[in-house]
Amino acid sequence: MDYLVPGDVATAIRMKAGGPSVLAGGTDVYPSHVGRPVTGPVLDLGNLSELRGFTVTPEHHRIGAMTRWADVASAELPSGFDGLRAAAREVGSVQVQQAGTVGGNLCNASPAADGVPPLLALDASVELASRAGTRALALEDFLTGYRETALRPDELLTAVLIPRELEDARSEFLKLGLRRYLVISIVMVAAVISVDPDGRVARARVAVGACSPVAQRLRSLEAELAGRSVEEDLGAVARPEHLSMLSPIDDVRATAAYRKDAALNLVRRALTRCSGSR
Repeated sequence: MDYLVPGDVATAIRMKAGGPSVLAGGTDVYPSHVGRPVTGPVLDLGNLSELRGFTVTPEHHRIGAMTRWADVASAELPSGFDGLRAAAREVGSVQVQQAGTVGGNLCNASPAADGVPPLLALDASVELASRAGTRALALEDFLTGYRETALRPDELLTAVLIPRELEDARSEFLKLGLRRYLVISIVMVAAVISVDPDGRVARARVAVGACSPVAQRLRSLEAELAGRSVEEDLGAVARPEHLSMLSPIDDVRATAAYRKDAALNLVRRALTRCSGSR
């Protein structure tokens, strides 16, 4: 096995065109290879400080793909990111949060990836770079199926882009698991509510993870929340039919029926927490 260690992002992009596997934090790659060796060349992005950290443009908050979850959890970010910061504190253990990266979490494309629902609720897109140039793709379109993405063989995910219009929103993230740390989610819910000057819901974004091959936005619920006063209990708006697009499975952690019932309760709880005066 050959480790390729680029000195800068441009070199990494050039090396990626050769088709190596990519190593970010390694917290997903190595566990997936227990009992069998890693074969073929590996492109190690660990030294690329250019892909780490937070920047702000007139349109977006930009999170570098190699930003660690511990950095997200401790970052001074606007209220709209409170749900994302809460999710960062739920990614594996404290040790995993010190190594695991935002970009690696998205490219692994697990249905139970803790970072996905809050980023979906923030209308995030991903920045994808290749030798042909850079493109932005909505996260919803990037995640195409169970552990599948729209990443091309010659592309690197270099950043996550979050529109600034949601930066001052109210946000929540809730996770149900069998224990506090090092647990695969049974259900996750993220909610982002922006409020207009009259105290009404200007925009609502609600996403549910671990209940489908890919985390899902609850668009019918979002539409019904728009225009409501945030002084009322927004959680009371959620009904079972709002979750009809979910397709949970039975497994060792929970039954499909339990997951769907739990998802509804977590949606209601998250929205209730976004209600009221602040």
